[in-house]
Amino acid sequence: MTAPAIAMTGIDKRFGAVHANKTVDFTVERGTVRGLIGENGAGKSTLMSILYGFYAPDQGHIAVNGKAIDIRAPADAIAAGIGMVHQHFMLVETFTVVENLMLGAEGGALTARGASAMRARLAALSRDYGLDVDPDAVIADLAVGQLQRVEILKALVRGADILILDEPTAVLTPDEADKLFVLVRRLADEGKAVIIVTHKLKEIMAVTDQVSVMRRGEMVATVETGETSQEQLAELMVGRHVALTVDKTIAEAGKTVLEVRDLSLRDSRGTLRLDQVGFDVKAGEIVGIAGVSGNGQSELLEIIAGMRRPSSGTIALGGALLDCGGRDDPQSLRAQGLRHVPEDRQRRGLVKPFDAAESAILGCTDEQRFGFGPFLNHRAVVADCASKMATFDVRPADPGLTTALFSGGNQQKIVLAREIERDPVLLLVGQPTRGVDIGAIELIHRRLIALRDEGKAILVVSTELDEVLALADRVLVMSGGRITGERQAASTDERDIGLLMAGIGEARE
Repeated sequence: MTAPAIAMTGIDKRFGAVHANKTVDFTVERGTVRGLIGENGAGKSTLMSILYGFYAPDQGHIAVNGKAIDIRAPADAIAAGIGMVHQHFMLVETFTVVENLMLGAEGGALTARGASAMRARLAALSRDYGLDVDPDAVIADLAVGQLQRVEILKALVRGADILILDEPTAVLTPDEADKLFVLVRRLADEGKAVIIVTHKLKEIMAVTDQVSVMRRGEMVATVETGETSQEQLAELMVGRHVALTVDKTIAEAGKTVLEVRDLSLRDSRGTLRLDQVGFDVKAGEIVGIAGVSGNGQSELLEIIAGMRRPSSGTIALGGALLDCGGRDDPQSLRAQGLRHVPEDRQRRGLVKPFDAAESAILGCTDEQRFGFGPFLNHRAVVADCASKMATFDVRPADPGLTTALFSGGNQQKIVLAREIERDPVLLLVGQPTRGVDIGAIELIHRRLIALRDEGKAILVVSTELDEVLALADRVLVMSGGRITGERQAASTDERDIGLLMAGIGEARE
């Protein structure tokens, strides 16, 4: 009998009081696609980080292709034929795409030959798998979806026999995800083992052969995908019944809160990122913006939030015209009731070295209950964070834990709690449930709908069509920096929105 590609036995790992992995066994056969699911904080990322050498287990053993191996660093994992595509990008922002792909494979002191070979390999992969990206683009200038493509390419060029994909489609369109799954099946058919860590149960059902479920640090089940369902998997993950649909009433829209008129933006290289964008958001409604990542949605959110100056156009909040990029900076806009959940929580929404309690008051330190001037009332700050952790089910519920040590989904809950609990007049939300588990998605969606029902205006940007159609009352579609159509969410579908995203749909009202 052929030895399994991966055999992890009795893996145990603690981070202080947090017992992340509790004597976990995990075996994956060659030629298969294995799903690994669980709530945020269930221990999935820790287990995969141990397999890839980011962490050393406190106890347990790992065998690769039947051979016991001591993985103490990513270099050990790579040498053993293990590759990993990370949820949070592991890229050097000041380097180009080619330079990032060459790291660790430079080809000697003179890198010209290595660069030439990498360009050829990149061109072939881009052609074969549709992961097109400019090889000379600087990472800091790329949109989130393009960064994900670079991460996937980085893993592919190393020719791993065992590939770990951590939330690989978090920022991909359905078409891009489908192309990735074709690649995944091809890799499995070639005898490679692929592990997909994701919260998207529809994708698990579509592409995996088996699914392993973790809950609170333990492996609770491994099942054949063809013998289970999304509902059963959700219940295994959470330990209770989970609603997979959003329950909401018809919106009762009130007065206009946000007015955007003829907004345009050219970047530092003269590229037109936004082209005459205009729309309104009313009190008591959720407006969703759908589109392929990189079509101007990120720039639009940043301009409305005061983080970027437009080239032309106007914005009004509550009927008052804003001085975009001038005196109405992000802090001033917060004072006017604007709250912002940024698309990239780690770079824009949190300070990872801070304690969770400190991250939970970013932008809010001028509130009197937190102290006076530079002097913070530490007890009040901690109590505020503890209350938010209880309301949003942040795990572990430890305000003193460093922000970086929380899973991505729990970091997202901290940011959402901070912004939602500050009584917004207008709430901007970028990718509300990116990298968030099914139980947390249910909670976040319920909180956003409740906020809408309280009469708040909400603008949501998401690359998840299911999410946009479930949450939004009206859907705006962006393509090429323009709004290509508007739909009532109740009278459209994914195909209609998909055509608009491609810029070929009918721009009817």
